Amino acid sequence: MGIDGTVVLAGALTGLMVGLTGTGGGALATPLLVLLIGVSPGAAVSSDVVASLFTKPVGGLVHVRRRTVHWPIVRWLSVGSVPSALVGAVAAHELGTGPTAAHGVEVVLGGTLALSVAGVVARSLVGRRRPRGSGGVSSQLAVRRAPTLAIGALGGLAVGATSVGSGSLVVAALMLLYPGLAGRELVGTDLVQSVPLVASAALGQALFGDVRLGVTLSLLLGSLPATYLGSRVSSSRTTGAYLRPVLAAALALSSMKLLGAGSRVVASALALLACGALAETVRRGVARARGRACGPPLATRGTQDAWHL
Repeated sequence: MGIDGTVVLAGALTGLMVGLTGTGGGALATPLLVLLIGVSPGAAVSSDVVASLFTKPVGGLVHVRRRTVHWPIVRWLSVGSVPSALVGAVAAHELGTGPTAAHGVEVVLGGTLALSVAGVVARSLVGRRRPRGSGGVSSQLAVRRAPTLAIGALGGLAVGATSVGSGSLVVAALMLLYPGLAGRELVGTDLVQSVPLVASAALGQALFGDVRLGVTLSLLLGSLPATYLGSRVSSSRTTGAYLRPVLAAALALSSMKLLGAGSRVVASALALLACGALAETVRRGVARARGRACGPPLATRGTQDAWHL
């Protein structure tokens, strides 16, 4: 398979979402490849993981330069994630090939996407109660080694098997475990730890998976420039605040479809999500109108910060 323009567009959409919100890499790219483009689940997972190996270091280097990385947390996450990512890749390979195996990968991917949606929602709820960071990593923060290692192990297993989990699942768990870390510290720590995680998962997929060079190159052609562009645009907090609910809705619908939900169920869920989005837009408009008169309410600021994390 050569360069596919449709896959390039999928990579561009994914990269733009990652640059604008910090979330959505494998969680968005893999369902797009499977549901809309028709790439087999195994090939989609393998190719996306290998493509992520080239995109993850870009954001990580930015945070290293800004000194928003908590290195002790990175080390303990990596101790758990690097070996488990290999295990996840091997486990996916053991499912075999054929229609039954493809369905099994779809079910695992759909379940992981459902967890990712829960992670995005958890980030929002926890973020409303978090104080905004003042910049710089909290160097005095004590590292909880055992739970941090467990988070890394579970995240690595998910990424190795499905390419999903590095951003949404790990960051949500870190928010609960380390409420003292500011949002950019969480994102920076997760991005840096995801580099060895994805490297291990990519090695496993290259050895045992179904990497399609054309799919990988097409994803990279779209995602690399789009990620850079999205990062430049993301200086606007409002953009990230509105895009995160859209991303969560897209992941939820993809999860339902992969898990075998019928078209009527998916359509009903889409209608409910649209109504919820409309209600939230109206609520924010009212909050902004009140804020112009007496200052922005704390709840409004918390919501914006939560979706931006």
